[in-house]
Amino acid sequence: MTTQPPQITSPAELIRLGKTAFCTAKVLLSALELRVFAVLDGLSLTGPQLEERLGLHPRASGDFFDTLVALGLLVRAEGRYSNAPAAKEHLVPGKAAYVGGFLERSDRVLYPAWGDLTGALRTGRPRVTNAFRGMLDDPDRRISYLGMMDALSTMLAPLIAQAFDWGTVKSYADIGGARGNLAGRVARAHPHLSVHVFDLPPMEQPFHEHVERLGVAERATFHAGDFFADPLPEADVLTIGHVLHNWAPAERRTLIKKAYQAVNPGGALIVYDRMLADEPVDAENLVISLDMLLTTDGGSEYLAGECRDWLEEAGFAVEPARPLGEHDTLIVARKGS
Repeated sequence: MTTQPPQITSPAELIRLGKTAFCTAKVLLSALELRVFAVLDGLSLTGPQLEERLGLHPRASGDFFDTLVALGLLVRAEGRYSNAPAAKEHLVPGKAAYVGGFLERSDRVLYPAWGDLTGALRTGRPRVTNAFRGMLDDPDRRISYLGMMDALSTMLAPLIAQAFDWGTVKSYADIGGARGNLAGRVARAHPHLSVHVFDLPPMEQPFHEHVERLGVAERATFHAGDFFADPLPEADVLTIGHVLHNWAPAERRTLIKKAYQAVNPGGALIVYDRMLADEPVDAENLVISLDMLLTTDGGSEYLAGECRDWLEEAGFAVEPARPLGEHDTLIVARKGS
């Protein structure tokens, strides 16, 4: 049965979609920028106390704090504010399940870029230029980016660790794996694995620091390079996740062909991304595809069937696509012995 997209049934819903949605998003993003949730970690403060700690003007603070309450991010009781459970777990920096890194980058890069979506739709050109290389050269922005990548991979790592039979796998390489959060967490789940991460040279030092924190440094190796210019590390299993959507189809084919060469005989390539459904029912993944329009030269999300075609063209035997978490799709592609 095909899932149908939600239907708009009233003018109020149109107004909510066109105004309230982006307004409430910015309330959350500003709260992170102001460190509201960090300040309230373990505390319950009155409005004036919180206002003073954050350096806010009295005119602005009351409605701002109460909007966060109405959104389910803060709790107000007897005139005092505290973090709601979701904020306590996911929006306080340093917590294991922190997802603020992704949202912080959304505030800095995506929110301004979406302000000129119309221009991107007319020209087919991104609104952010040199975003990735520029970010790598800026230590503060690089930390924010790595936090974003960690937020995503921390949610998916337990699923990937269970979605594949790692029992007979000796070596695993994550291509475009940033500072090794996914590879390191899969290594923790499967202590027999040696893991490798391939990414650009500026990721090397953060990688060594991060795998040390994860307790897998003795089984983790970093490979510096450009995956279009340099060979990929050979391993029994490779993963390419949230990478192909950054590139145009011709470049995706090139990368998958290089992955085929790097997978050891009898091994596998695991691809995961926010792949699109055949029918336009998942607005969130379609929005992510538009993110790629705004921030890359040729990227977009893509259909699982398209990915299957690229994998089979490279020589893989492809297993049926399956869901990975709420919005991702995972495809396992096998290489013959």
